[in-house]
Amino acid sequence: MAVPDDSREKRLERGLTTTRVEALSDGVFAIVLTLMVFQIRIPDVKTPQELWPHLLHQAPEFYSYAVSFVLVGIYWVAHHNMYHLVKRSTRLLLWMNLLFLMFVGFVPYSVALVGRYADVQRVMIIYGVHLMIISGLLFLQWWYVTRQKNLLVTPLNKEFVRSVDIKILQAPAVCVLAILTSFISVRGSYLLYLLTIVMYLLPSHMDKFWTEL
Repeated sequence: MAVPDDSREKRLERGLTTTRVEALSDGVFAIVLTLMVFQIRIPDVKTPQELWPHLLHQAPEFYSYAVSFVLVGIYWVAHHNMYHLVKRSTRLLLWMNLLFLMFVGFVPYSVALVGRYADVQRVMIIYGVHLMIISGLLFLQWWYVTRQKNLLVTPLNKEFVRSVDIKILQAPAVCVLAILTSFISVRGSYLLYLLTIVMYLLPSHMDKFWTEL
């Protein structure tokens, strides 16, 4: 008489875990954050006196690297916070996350474009649209896990879910504003992306939630 495989039954009851999702995501984020710095070119100068002017000329590259590094860091923190609340995954959520990571992996290319063609309006539009897609895909995952049953480690009240909804959607809203501003001033559009960083770094309702959890 066959003995039931209790461990297998328990695994099936739990469904798909998030362990490998988080491992893959952390790996992609780590690679992206590392690759961005390689988009900054080393100046090719003949004399030491030429180095400083070349470095000043590269200021947009350093700026785009710094802003994009922090923005990707914000996406990583948001992704980490979300999956800390998720106890099980689904096949659909796996593909949502893969699509999200695909666009995150494209960030070094966008950073290189902005750094080298900072005065080109179309480049600022591409950069803004790219960040909007990443934010949208992050929001899609958040919307899915909070609207499905039995995916979260603990029930969330509607007020908290709504506050996170608004927080995530702030980034694409600023991107739309930056894209519209680029038609008037490309550099003004460039500076607006700093607003996204400021908004996400300011204390919010979420910080209080994590201290009370």
